[in-house]
Amino acid sequence: MTDFGKVMTAMVTPFKADLSVDYKKAEELAVYLAQNGSDSIVVHGTTGESPTLTHEEEYELYRVVKAALKGASCKVIAGTGSNSTATTINSTKQAEKIGCDGAMIVVPYYNKPSAEGLYQHFRAVADNTGLPLIIYNIPGRTGINMIPETLARVAQIKNYIGVKDAAGNLDQTSATRAACPKDFLIWSGDDSLTLPMLSVGAVGVISVASHIVGKEISQMVNAYHSGDVKKAVELHLKLLPIFKVLFITSNPTPVKAALAMVERPVGIPRLPLVEANENEKEQIRAVLKGLGLAK
Repeated sequence: MTDFGKVMTAMVTPFKADLSVDYKKAEELAVYLAQNGSDSIVVHGTTGESPTLTHEEEYELYRVVKAALKGASCKVIAGTGSNSTATTINSTKQAEKIGCDGAMIVVPYYNKPSAEGLYQHFRAVADNTGLPLIIYNIPGRTGINMIPETLARVAQIKNYIGVKDAAGNLDQTSATRAACPKDFLIWSGDDSLTLPMLSVGAVGVISVASHIVGKEISQMVNAYHSGDVKKAVELHLKLLPIFKVLFITSNPTPVKAALAMVERPVGIPRLPLVEANENEKEQIRAVLKGLGLAK
C-alpha cells in the first residue's frame, strides 16, 4: 500500500497579480513544503481553491508539482473530486496519466446523494483508476455527512486507503475507526483536532497550518506516535492559536495572508473569496509574532 505519511499539506494555489495561476511559485512552494514537514502534498483541494480553477489549470498544477518533486520522497495527491461522478472519473484518470501518486475524492456537494448514491459514486471512481484513493468528508462544505456505516462499505473497495475526516466530531471518528478495517487510515481534516483524533485512532493530518508550522506539526504527530504524549500536548497547545486563526474566515484567505507575512507571498484568493481585511490581518500577524514567525 502506498504510504502517504502522517502529515500532508493541502496546498494553496499561488496566483499572480492578475489572478492567473503562478506555476513557478507553485513549484517553489511544493519544494518548500516537502522540506519542511510534509510527507505528501494535496494539490487542487479546497485550500487550493479548486472551485475556481479550470480543468486546464488543475492538470497543469498536477504536472508542475509532480515534476518539482521528482526524486523527493514527498508524494503528490490530486484533489479530483466533484459533485459529478463523470467529471470526477475523468479528472482522476488525468491525474493518473500525469503521474500523481494518489487522488482525494470529496463527498459530492450540493446535490445531496443518498447513502447508496455515495457508495455508487465512490465505487464508480475506483472502477476507473488504479490510483490509491482517499475519501474527503467535510459536511460543513458539502451539505452532507458520510456516516461511518457508508465509509465502512467504501473502505472495502480495494483502492480506498483512508479518509480525510473533517466532520469535526470525535464520536464519529471513533465510530469510523471501529467500523473500518485496521489498515484503512484516518487523517484529521482539522488542524486543531489532530491530537484528539490521534487518541481515537487517526494516523495524522491533512493540514493547512503546515504551510507555516509544518515541522512543528510533524514533531507533534511523531511525538504522539512514539509515546511522548506530554510533548505532543505541549506542541498542540503552543500551535493552537495558529490552528484557530487560520480559520477566522473562509479558507484559504487567512493562510494566504499568513504566507505573505512570513515572506512567502502567494497572492490573494480568486472571487468569490476576497483578501483578508485589516482586522483579520492584525489577528493573524499577532499570532505569527507570538510564535516568532513574523516581524
